[in-house]
Amino acid sequence: MKLFTCRCGNSLFFDNVMCVACGSETGWCPHCKSTSALVPDQNNLYRCGNAECQTLLQKCYNYSDMKVCTRCVEVNANGGFLAGVLCDCCQFNAVIPDLSLDGNLDKWARLEAAKRRLFYTLDLLHLPYGNAAQGFVPPLSFDFKGDSLPDRGQWRSMNDEEQVFTGHADGKITINIKEADPIELEIARVQLGERRRTVIRHFRHEIGHYYWEVFVNHKCENECMAIFGDHNNPAYQDALLRYYAEGPPANWADNCVSGYATMHPWEDFAETFALYLDMVATLDTANYFGMLAQPLDLTDFEAMLSGFIHTGLVMNEMTRDMGLVDYTPEVIVQPVHDKLLFIHGLVNNTV
Repeated sequence: MKLFTCRCGNSLFFDNVMCVACGSETGWCPHCKSTSALVPDQNNLYRCGNAECQTLLQKCYNYSDMKVCTRCVEVNANGGFLAGVLCDCCQFNAVIPDLSLDGNLDKWARLEAAKRRLFYTLDLLHLPYGNAAQGFVPPLSFDFKGDSLPDRGQWRSMNDEEQVFTGHADGKITINIKEADPIELEIARVQLGERRRTVIRHFRHEIGHYYWEVFVNHKCENECMAIFGDHNNPAYQDALLRYYAEGPPANWADNCVSGYATMHPWEDFAETFALYLDMVATLDTANYFGMLAQPLDLTDFEAMLSGFIHTGLVMNEMTRDMGLVDYTPEVIVQPVHDKLLFIHGLVNNTV
């Protein structure tokens, strides 16, 4: 992710809603694709503060009213302000958290922040996606749900039928909102030994399942099976039960990016896809700040991987200097290299 510039010359970050130097409101302009100052216009409208853009905008409803978004929507000068309009990111929400429960608004905001970064990377790679209203198959949508309900002022436990499981099915990505609770997330990360368990990693993993449907299903399944294994055998449910009963094999790092990737070829694909998005996001930032030996070329896989490994080594030492977990804990062995290369081919339409 790069930095952006306010009309006053101050640097702006991707998630900024205000310039700390001049006090201007800021937001994401979909026309010039940057975080810019919002110059007030008439009737609750704004002009993009980028002098080369100045597109007429209004805030996404989830920005203006719910305070969980930072994006704006282009306005037709003849149409004017539209009540309740959602941005190109929020329009993919099918279910939002129950906002009558304390803390859920903050959790939703954390989920939306991660989702915006996901879409930024998808757009950077020019990956296709769309919702049902746009006629895209499979239609992408998001459900953000919790599995706890208040009962007489206390939290009650839920049975299996009432629990919400983070996952993907036919284009619908469901995220249990407890993943946006920092304490719950850290407990799960430590207990499950998942060093990459973060909110953004959940999105990148689940979108990997979505792109298996987009790129692989009924298209290049044989080629995918040659790299990741036969997704028909064992059956997914059988593989799931085995994994949670036995855990990953001791030598999982010889072939996979994570222990969870050993559960089933679909999970191996999703974990590898998530790592590919991690790599692209890291390289995009490293490129902007001059950390790469050569300019970023998202079509050159070997150069991308080399840059990612180098940047990861630097970042790992920096995080260790601060007593934090490694920025890039993965070791790219040859089987993982080949799986990433396959993902790269899908993204670049060369498979």
